[in-house]
Amino acid sequence: MYSPTDLKKGRVIVVDGKPYQVIEYNQKVMGRGGSIVTVRIKNLLDGSVLVKTYKGQEKIEAGDVSGRNVQYLYSDNDNVYFMDPTTFEQYQLSLEDAEDVPKYMKEGAEVQLNFFDGKVIGVDLPTTTNLKVEYAENAVKGNTTTNVQKDAKLETGITIKVPAFIKTGEVVKVDTRTGTYIERAKE
Repeated sequence: MYSPTDLKKGRVIVVDGKPYQVIEYNQKVMGRGGSIVTVRIKNLLDGSVLVKTYKGQEKIEAGDVSGRNVQYLYSDNDNVYFMDPTTFEQYQLSLEDAEDVPKYMKEGAEVQLNFFDGKVIGVDLPTTTNLKVEYAENAVKGNTTTNVQKDAKLETGITIKVPAFIKTGEVVKVDTRTGTYIERAKE
């Protein structure tokens, strides 16, 4: 159990049986009346955001969200499938809840699944990933010295903007949070 002053940014609590993560914390001290803590919390199941206010010595239930490294197996039209490499247990998330996984991860890549009460509630991707350029137009002579960008289709099927000097067959590092090119991958 947490007291209101324990609700720092990033903490996971349970409100009405659902896990929420604190995204903003504000404390107001009220002289003899103690303090009032106002927090913005994000529902880890559906992404909705609430503002809650707690007074003095209220007790707040701690949320037990655990993470487990798993292997991305494949995706179909409805779901994304994962497997725990030690127990071989398989999990699935709807494509709606894990839409970035097939965009940025190759089959067999390691990701982290988040669990609440034994149920999968989300997936965390690595911050960056290396992907091979399947197709990119050749650079026009003279355009390689400026900041010219072009489209490049990557091996997972997504298209991102890359500098003009990137060629088909090269491996690039991509930021999975923004979907942007970072640099050529160092082999």
